[in-house]
Amino acid sequence: MQNAEPTPAPLSRTRPVAVGHWRAFLAVARHLNFRAAADELALTQSAVSRQIQALEDEVGVALFLRHTRAVELTSAGAQLQRSVAPALDRMDASVRLVRQTAGRRSVAITTWASFASMWLIPRMEEFQRDNPGIDIRIDATDVPVDLETSDVDLALRYSLPANMPRGAVRLCGEQLAIVASPWLIKSSPPVRTPADVAQFTLIEAGDAHRSTHLEYLSWQRWFENQGQPKLQPQRWLYFNYAHQIVQAALSGQGLALARMPLIADALAAGDLVELLPNHRLDSPLAYWLLVGPRSAHRPEIKAFCAWLEIQAKATREAVGDVPDPDTVDDFD
Repeated sequence: MQNAEPTPAPLSRTRPVAVGHWRAFLAVARHLNFRAAADELALTQSAVSRQIQALEDEVGVALFLRHTRAVELTSAGAQLQRSVAPALDRMDASVRLVRQTAGRRSVAITTWASFASMWLIPRMEEFQRDNPGIDIRIDATDVPVDLETSDVDLALRYSLPANMPRGAVRLCGEQLAIVASPWLIKSSPPVRTPADVAQFTLIEAGDAHRSTHLEYLSWQRWFENQGQPKLQPQRWLYFNYAHQIVQAALSGQGLALARMPLIADALAAGDLVELLPNHRLDSPLAYWLLVGPRSAHRPEIKAFCAWLEIQAKATREAVGDVPDPDTVDDFD
């Protein structure tokens, strides 16, 4: 008896899958509901179902488990979602970049939330007044954005000099100062020596002692610098972000060890009072500007960078910071 011939393996599909199928797939994967996905895509539910069925035929496996009242991703579906979602995001970002350069003049900036709310946004009115034809977009995020691939033009970052790439522009260095609201100081015992701060609630970043980055900003480092490493306050008050720490100080909830570039305006306005000015703490961190390689030649980017330099110079003068010439690059 002759042996049966082996069953040939199915032919692999090599043609590309339509982008519309992937968008339908991601919408269903987000909502785990065909009707909600159809509403998002402005399609009928049956149209979305057909696109998902066509996609499953193309890849050769089921991507969803369809239950009576629910939809569930299969392991293959979950794997594709992890790969396809960022790819489509990058494609959409590229399309936005093309539309942006072909249409209105605009500047897209990425920075972290505290810097945006405490330093950048309060100064924006002047630039907008002098440059009415330039749109501004600020993306406040703690996640670093890749200027090579994103549709962001500029990044404003807070880092050690050694961590900055070639071409980064140092805007301002930093010292830390003890600040409080005027009315809290008027109603409290005087602060004449470092030990006197222990009479108050001290405000600090909640993860200051779990992060090398934030360790530079901690009260413990200040205590050690003053020769009193065992000093402890009445109580601690912790927050996640620098702007929350300063807001708590503004509302009289305690003393904050705050970043001078971010509070210079509040000090000048008298909203905050600096205590023990001779006991400021130097920080090795600085504020930096990075320009995307595809954006540097555009006139609106050059205008915004020049304006940033003026604002940074004013901040340096206000806080008494002198830049290290070796860390300063020209904008041109």
